[in-house]
Amino acid sequence: MSEKIVMSSTEISRALSRIATQIIEANRGVKNVVIVGILERGGPLAERLAELIGNIEKTDVPVGTIDVSLYRDDLAKKGKEIKVRKSDMPFSIDDKIVVLVDDVIYAGRTVRAAMDSLNDYGRPSKIQLAVLVDRGHRQLPINPDFVGKQVPTSADEDVVVNIEEIDGDDKVVLR
Repeated sequence: MSEKIVMSSTEISRALSRIATQIIEANRGVKNVVIVGILERGGPLAERLAELIGNIEKTDVPVGTIDVSLYRDDLAKKGKEIKVRKSDMPFSIDDKIVVLVDDVIYAGRTVRAAMDSLNDYGRPSKIQLAVLVDRGHRQLPINPDFVGKQVPTSADEDVVVNIEEIDGDDKVVLR
């Protein structure tokens, strides 16, 4: 199996800095913005974005994580294989701009599950999506607002994102 590194640690850092700036610009600041990472790798990415935005805007940006396991549309098929994790939403999302963060967007089904899951926490005024990698092949009409890198792929290729907090290093690999 051949591998190609499509994003190095430095490129990931640059992409997150760019996304942080775009989030601030798109929302004319971050007064009403909260960041929510989709578990598993969206969590650390959300933390990093919140820190970057906080450093630029000189304010704390609320950050949480959400597990979408029980909202998946393939739960009946893969129920025994699915690992349920604990969401952490220590704030209200009512009337907030929620920026969902994930590592890769592919079919759009995880994002749909995340939006369904957010309903348990309140009613945001807007939901935006930030992803590190957009690999295409959407099955649902869901597109990210903020993208670190577009990586054209075939359906039989995999995009593997390593995040230092989980995997010990930062890189994106195409297999």
